[in-house]
Amino acid sequence: MTNHWFHQDAADPDSTAINSAEAHQKLLTKPAGSLGYLEEIAIDFCGWQARNTPQIDDIQVCVFAADHGVCQQGVSAFPQEVTTQMVYNFLAGGAAISVLAKQLRAHFSVVNMGLARSIEDAEGLVNLALAPGTNDFTQGPAMSYELMLAALAAGRDQLKTDAQLFIGGDMGIANTTSASAIYSLILNQSPETTVGPGTGVDAAGIGAKQKALYQAFSLHAEHNNSPLDILRTVGGLEIAGLCGAYIAAAQAGVPVLVDGFITTAAALLAVQINPSCRNWMLFAHKSAEPAHALALSELRARPLLDLGMRLGEGSGAGVAVAVIRSALALHNEMASFADAGVSAA
Repeated sequence: MTNHWFHQDAADPDSTAINSAEAHQKLLTKPAGSLGYLEEIAIDFCGWQARNTPQIDDIQVCVFAADHGVCQQGVSAFPQEVTTQMVYNFLAGGAAISVLAKQLRAHFSVVNMGLARSIEDAEGLVNLALAPGTNDFTQGPAMSYELMLAALAAGRDQLKTDAQLFIGGDMGIANTTSASAIYSLILNQSPETTVGPGTGVDAAGIGAKQKALYQAFSLHAEHNNSPLDILRTVGGLEIAGLCGAYIAAAQAGVPVLVDGFITTAAALLAVQINPSCRNWMLFAHKSAEPAHALALSELRARPLLDLGMRLGEGSGAGVAVAVIRSALALHNEMASFADAGVSAA
């Protein structure tokens, strides 16, 4: 097999910084372990940044947008043109992730990986247009091998390698159907388990999604033996972009905050393709999509929040940054028992 860039191992987080951070936590004016997961988050960031006082002032938020051919199977509550309309909304600052990125003072961009309609160049838009969406995967592979490689590389090329945190977002009508297919194939689960309401489809819509998955699995049965084959046959261009960005971030030593259902499908693929990138992932929240908990369990992931969110876009990750900043502030600024003149246990 060709050794592509995405197979190159990421370095491990800095073990010396991790050990130092663990020791530092024991000196702070609190019972040992009393800040729970916040302590682990701070220790992880010390390892990721190889320093004792980690910061996340430089955050990159990158939303990958693409259309899905499977939309024509009646799997979404919204028409396909909403993908393009929402891209304009992102760029105008009106979408949830736009508001959150502004609040975070993040570097924000939207990548047109492959919309069904052409879109004019605009500030903040990376207008790649690799294809007019994917093919309907109930009729054939979602994309060619060459297009998949191009989409993975496009995701890699969006990364700001000097960012202190990378947040990937998604936009693509029918992308929960693609993500559910990925969940089913990687987690060995039936469509009844992995298909949820997505944008809010009714029982008929859920049935249409399940039928599409069964058709695809039957059609591609001989070709779904590897994560790259799964991505090629039932994935989306935006999911491929996210997957490439996650792997590249780990290789560059940039931690990733994974958002929800769609982005976790990309994370599942990324870890299957390159297991070393798992060490650089943090998971923002537990999605209201039912199967998301199964993927989090597979990835041994502990989400920071559980707010019943299912919007996508990177919005759950945008909200979760506040938890990380609190964890780092506590680690960096709390007094030690000695400094505060407080008797230790």
